[in-house]
Amino acid sequence: MTTPRPVELSAAEARRIALRAQGFLGTPDRKAGVRGILRHLGAVQLDTISVLARSHELVPYARLGAVGRRTVEDAYWKPAASGATAAQPHAFEYWSHAACILPVEEWPHFAFRRRAYRGRPHWNHELPDGAYDQVVKQLRAEGPLTATELGGAKRTSEWWDWSGTKVAVERALMYGEVVCVERRGWKRVYDLAERAVPGALLHDELDDTECLRRLVRLAGQSLGVGTRADIADYHRLKGEQVDSVIADSGLVPVTVEGWGKPAWADPAALQTPPRGRHRTTLLSPFDSLIWERARTERLFGFTHRLEAYVPKPKRVYGYFAMPVLAGGRLVGRVDPAREGRTLVAKQVTLDGPKAVPAVAQALIEAAGWVDCTNVRVERVDAPDLREPLARELARALA
Repeated sequence: MTTPRPVELSAAEARRIALRAQGFLGTPDRKAGVRGILRHLGAVQLDTISVLARSHELVPYARLGAVGRRTVEDAYWKPAASGATAAQPHAFEYWSHAACILPVEEWPHFAFRRRAYRGRPHWNHELPDGAYDQVVKQLRAEGPLTATELGGAKRTSEWWDWSGTKVAVERALMYGEVVCVERRGWKRVYDLAERAVPGALLHDELDDTECLRRLVRLAGQSLGVGTRADIADYHRLKGEQVDSVIADSGLVPVTVEGWGKPAWADPAALQTPPRGRHRTTLLSPFDSLIWERARTERLFGFTHRLEAYVPKPKRVYGYFAMPVLAGGRLVGRVDPAREGRTLVAKQVTLDGPKAVPAVAQALIEAAGWVDCTNVRVERVDAPDLREPLARELARALA
């Protein structure tokens, strides 16, 4: 039997497929809203940095526009009852690409990771005798609690110096006996999984192969097209785990112009050419469109690094430089800050004069979303583009 030749994609076709798969090309499903975005992407990364907003807020904003920030939080964490049905969560937090918000229906498919954590022989933090059982007992008696409410998150002011209670509840989270049901003031709120996860989903019955097959297929659908490394990175699988299930995942082999490595695509993404409106927006550095830097360079010819943890004198683009997406390209960067009702572009990098209108539009829309009435630009890397950008902003704000 002859093996069919892989579908051949141009670099531009692969880029458009990826943009559509990530929700940036075509009309977004506004009726599905933030929850629809979460299900579509399969994972939304959390991060502590909040400059313009936190990353899990920026992800739906980038796709849907100025959806209310309270609406975003409620969509992730607020259960909704349907008629006589008891309220059920839509999401849970667990380790995927990093700490991520995940659709609750994917709980069974992370059984392989929970099993791996339970079999881990040692940890960075010592677990005091009796602390684990005490945490579970307290949650059972009192309901959802933060680590502080359980008895304290830290022993000292150092971020890494967890209390025995914090060690215990995080261990229970990794094992799957406890689940994070929301963030309250950026603190995790823990509850017993048996109470928070819908009964039909609360099991570890799927073997590792079935879990991996599902996550590889989901990654391929969310990426549209990707290499082995792209697919593995999406939920932080090992390359050999991808290899073990890729043939049975439902993804199809493709070749992409200039990629130099084998790739796989969601067959549904190949059936119809990607068409529609391109989003113009600022992107969180933790957005799943660009969180894998090698893939970002391959797709967009754009090198991006998060410099928040780089010493200030060594930063090139700024503390939290946000790429600007327009017309299906990454056309610049903005390092934002807020001062009262002013959105400050501390540093702007533009990919030539044609990028000016798009960057101005992205800044104006972002300012309105975070209730800023003014935009101030402090530095433009290309001095000759400073005045055109100022004119464009002034025209839009008039």
